[in-house]
Amino acid sequence: MKFTRLRLSGFKSFVDATDLVIEPGLTGVIGPNGCGKSNLLEAMRWVMGENSFKNMRGTAMEDVIFAGTTGRPSRNHAEVTLVIDNSGRTAPAAYNALDTIEVLRRIEKDAGSSYRINGKEVRARDVQLLFADASTGSHSPALVRQGQIGQLIASKPINRRRILEEAAGITGLYTRRHEAELRLKAAEANMTRMDDVMGQIEIQLAGLKRQARQAARYKNLSGMIREQQSIMLHLKWQNAITALATDEERLNASNARVTETSRDAVIASKAQADAAETLPPLREAEAMAAAKLHRLTVERDQLEAEERRAREQAERLAATLRQIAQDLERERHLMEDTRAALDRLSLEEAELRGAEEGQVEAQAQAGEQVEAFRTRLESRERALDDLNRDVAALVAQRQSLQQQSQAAVSRLERLERQLADLGRERDILTGG
Repeated sequence: MKFTRLRLSGFKSFVDATDLVIEPGLTGVIGPNGCGKSNLLEAMRWVMGENSFKNMRGTAMEDVIFAGTTGRPSRNHAEVTLVIDNSGRTAPAAYNALDTIEVLRRIEKDAGSSYRINGKEVRARDVQLLFADASTGSHSPALVRQGQIGQLIASKPINRRRILEEAAGITGLYTRRHEAELRLKAAEANMTRMDDVMGQIEIQLAGLKRQARQAARYKNLSGMIREQQSIMLHLKWQNAITALATDEERLNASNARVTETSRDAVIASKAQADAAETLPPLREAEAMAAAKLHRLTVERDQLEAEERRAREQAERLAATLRQIAQDLERERHLMEDTRAALDRLSLEEAELRGAEEGQVEAQAQAGEQVEAFRTRLESRERALDDLNRDVAALVAQRQSLQQQSQAAVSRLERLERQLADLGRERDILTGG
């Protein structure tokens, strides 16, 4: 397989579209550190189907996209195209019609990689098989990077075997055999899973057979139930016909009663209209009676209030009379005590005059005491007269209040009789 051109765009340090022409005799790239030698080799391995980001010296496959610098922004995608010379028609039959074969791999952020061969979208496996059939690929020992010669010398026998197989041109056969082995293992796993599924299906089939028997039994029972339901519905239908005839008879009787009731209602409506014609005078009389009743009720309330005030005043006067009687009794006791003291003093005066005629001073003192008692007795007598006059006035006032109370009671009884008469008249008017 002869490579003629490698085109890079946005891949690692190759931010701009760059074409590397691979002329006959070109076997390697030499240059100082940092010039991009390893990026060219990694681009060739990447377009051949490399899937390990570690082999691309990154932490993720998206690290192959140009990350940007201080002077240029980052890119959102990277693209590598490898042009193969097919003038000798050594490619697989699917791609052997053209003189050149273009293999393109494109990666976008958060979208993954896509492959195209001659503009047709293909799988990564198809690209890997294309290069495996040509005894090359992303892991081919013919792609030697810096420091790999020492690794090839010190490599294990299995790695040396891979070199010999590639030199013999059977790498594609081993790749297909590995893929066939994976398919066979997947088929065996599917067969094992099929046995498990068949066992589950047999268990489900047994359950379905049991359910089918139950369904058949249910169908038979359902037929019997429907037959019994049909009989019951027929009986209900006959009963409904009988009930319908009975209800029709009752409806006819009800219609007759309705007709008779309607006739009575017409008569009652006519009587109501006649009564309505005589109702306004009665309502006017009732309104006048109600106004008169209200006026009498107000007067009765006023008389009851006057009666309560008169009774309260009579009670106060009675209490005053009781207090005056108590004061009179107390004054009588005082007068009796005063008369007794005067009598006693008169006796003492007589004794003193008879026994001690010469004691002028004692006689004068006794005379003064007698005069004082007389003055006190006179004042008490005047007070007693005043009290008697007050008692007489209170007795006259009480008699006047009693007469007013009796007159109010008589007026109240008369008003109550009038109210009763008005109530009877109103009942008669309302009932009419």
